[in-house]
Amino acid sequence: MTLRHLVLLRHGQTDYNATGRMQGHLDSHLTPEGVAQAERVAPEIARLKPHRIISSDLRRAADTADVVAAACGVPVEVDARLRETHLGDWQGRTVADIETSWPGAIATWRSDPAWAPPGGESRVEVVRRCTPVVEELDDALAEESEASTAVLVAHGGMIAGVVCGLLGMAIESWPAIGGLGNCRWASLSRRPDHPRWRLVGYNVGVE
Repeated sequence: MTLRHLVLLRHGQTDYNATGRMQGHLDSHLTPEGVAQAERVAPEIARLKPHRIISSDLRRAADTADVVAAACGVPVEVDARLRETHLGDWQGRTVADIETSWPGAIATWRSDPAWAPPGGESRVEVVRRCTPVVEELDDALAEESEASTAVLVAHGGMIAGVVCGLLGMAIESWPAIGGLGNCRWASLSRRPDHPRWRLVGYNVGVE
């Protein structure tokens, strides 16, 4: 076991973030501020000396990953399994719009990880599709002679869920882990004598 440090970085600000709209699988773009956020965070991630950088295929994550990878000198690998939660009929809408059309549904979604928006997927389903990426990294790095660090560049909801899954938290307690700001990250590590992940930082970033 040599994958010892895992960083899950959320993408920079997008046009949808700036206007308060839900994105899901919609392919939104970084704003100029989002690009600047990626440029500010890149040197901090580079100091961790990552061995692998894997990004969601959605443009907002991939563009953030490209900036970070340039600072790290590591190529970006793309994996569609790291996409954000598919929000079905909610994609492109504001929370206020959703509350008008589906009264109370936002509260249900936020409190129940097994509940999915109409036409979308639940947080539990997201974790189920994303976790194999980490497991495959583990296998690929198993023969490395030194402890390895990997960076996943992805999305706020997906990252919150995967953190819960990797920590082995009971599903009913997942809502206790909140979202991440743009270009902020969660950090997990584990000791060489034990495979269990530990949360060492959450919503970490640069000002």
